[in-house]
Amino acid sequence: MDNFISLLQFADGLFPAGAYAHSFGLEYYVQSGEVRDAGGVEQFLRAHLEGSNAPTDAVALLCAWRAAKVGDLATCIALDETLDAMKAVSELRDASRQMGRQTLRVANHLLGHPLLSSFGEAVANESTAGHHPVVLGIIGGVIEWPPKEMAAAYLYSTSAALVGAALRLIPLGQLAGQRVLSNVTPLIAKLAAEVQDKTQGDMWTFAPALEIAGMRHAMLDARLFRS
Repeated sequence: MDNFISLLQFADGLFPAGAYAHSFGLEYYVQSGEVRDAGGVEQFLRAHLEGSNAPTDAVALLCAWRAAKVGDLATCIALDETLDAMKAVSELRDASRQMGRQTLRVANHLLGHPLLSSFGEAVANESTAGHHPVVLGIIGGVIEWPPKEMAAAYLYSTSAALVGAALRLIPLGQLAGQRVLSNVTPLIAKLAAEVQDKTQGDMWTFAPALEIAGMRHAMLDARLFRS
């Protein structure tokens, strides 16, 4: 039970990973008028989950979890390098790095595990980037989070953060935001189950419109979010 509660702590919206500062391209879509209501937010969220967050990040999360369970630092670093290369848009890549480093900093204070300390040293000396899914997967491996619940919590946490961003960008209301989350819950469960047996070689991403939005976000005259 204790390890599941710790999963809730790290996946909680109040955890200081910095997710609140990022919209992952949603802000551009709102400013361009392409997303203006709850239906548009849900479409954006589904595209993010299906085209990037699950096949790339959630798979990396599980691969890091497996490597951490056997104390394999080299595989964790190699996985981090692969993820860094797959995130072609600098804003989205930097967001993942920033959230990963913040999570790693807190985890090292709370847990003091040798593998986390070693990975933290590699990040500090710029030997690796420290992406959020990899860091979270390492934490899950050393605490022994259940893998399906871990993947589902990660996907839900991402979804909740994006809905939270939407509430600040569009006059939706809390009820509409909760309805969006409720609507994507079956998709989150499906994707969390599908990635369980995936390996590093199975990682892929195809979300060109979201990547273009991420690049265009950097050129907006006024921005509420960092990505």
